Amino acid sequence: MEADSAKSLERRIRVLLWLFVLGLVLAGATAIPLVGEINWLARVFSADRLGSSPSWLQVWLARVQAGVVSSDTNYPFLSYGTDWLAFGHFVIAIAFWGPLKDPVKNIWVVEFGMIASALVIPFAFIMGPQRDIPFGWSLMDCSFGVAGFLALAICRSWILKLALLLDPTTQSGQGPSKSRRS
Repeated sequence: MEADSAKSLERRIRVLLWLFVLGLVLAGATAIPLVGEINWLARVFSADRLGSSPSWLQVWLARVQAGVVSSDTNYPFLSYGTDWLAFGHFVIAIAFWGPLKDPVKNIWVVEFGMIASALVIPFAFIMGPQRDIPFGWSLMDCSFGVAGFLALAICRSWILKLALLLDPTTQSGQGPSKSRRS
């Protein structure tokens, strides 16, 4: 019974980690085709298409579109910075291979992800105003940090339960025992 329970828990952990990794990869991948993306978003949310007066989002997207298209036309090398942003997402996603392989031994990667997710919030609220980012957009950015943190916090709690199932001498809430870590 305990083995089935451990396998089921491990399966849930891996599914949640794969969803997190997929989110990281997709977020990174969207940082590369900026011009095409912003043109598409501006069309989708245009006042003409939605039949409404321009909202803050439509005004913001039009401004971003003008900036991205202009910088891509005149200074295409600036997009190299967002290429590196994508690369960073991919590298962080690769780090989660450890917990996918052995969640108990690599719980620290999940905790690292929780810390990084939590740091999205102060970063968005500090840097957003400095870069003239609308408050609503900063809130959207924060939602990714909150969602990532919650997913990883659930994952962490499951990993601690798994550690207890695999090694009953593990103290609840303390993570894997020293013998398991070696």
